Amino acid sequence: MMPGQIPDPSLTAGALPGLGPLTGLPGTALTAEELKYADIRNIGAMISPLHFLEVKLGKRPQPVKSELDEEEERRKRRREKNKVAAARCRNKKKERTEFLQRESERLELMNAELKAQIEELKQERQQLILMRNRHRPTCIVRTDSIKTPESEANPLLEQLEKK
Repeated sequence: MMPGQIPDPSLTAGALPGLGPLTGLPGTALTAEELKYADIRNIGAMISPLHFLEVKLGKRPQPVKSELDEEEERRKRRREKNKVAAARCRNKKKERTEFLQRESERLELMNAELKAQIEELKQERQQLILMRNRHRPTCIVRTDSIKTPESEANPLLEQLEKK
C-alpha cells in the first residue's frame, strides 16, 4: 500500500504489518462479526497516526530537556538584567532626590539671605530719609529746585511754607 492510499476495507488490523501490538488490537485478524460490533471510535483512535507518535491531543508537546535548560538560563539572565536595571534606577532616583533636597536647602538659604538684605536696605533707606529731612532746614540749596516725592516731604518745611 502506498502512502496516502486508502486501505482496502477487507483488510483487518491483524493483516497490516505490525499494527496489532501497537494499537492494542489483537494481532489476529478480526472477523466481520467482530468488526460489526466493535467500537469504531476506539479502533479509529487506536490506529490513528497520532497514536503511533504517542502525541496526546489538546496538549502542547513537552520541550526537550536542553530547551528547558536554555529557557531557564534566558529567564535567569533576564531577571539578573532586570535586577541590575532596577538597582540602577533606584540609585538614580535616590541621587536625584538628594540633589533636589540640596538645591532646595540652598535656595531656601539664599531666599532668607535676600529677605534679610531687603530688611537692611529698607532700614538704611529710612535712615537716609531721616538724615536728609534733618539736613533740609539748614541747607542753602533752594527747596524749589529739589523735587521730592510727597511721601518723603519734610513736615517742618511744609509748616514754614504755610506761614
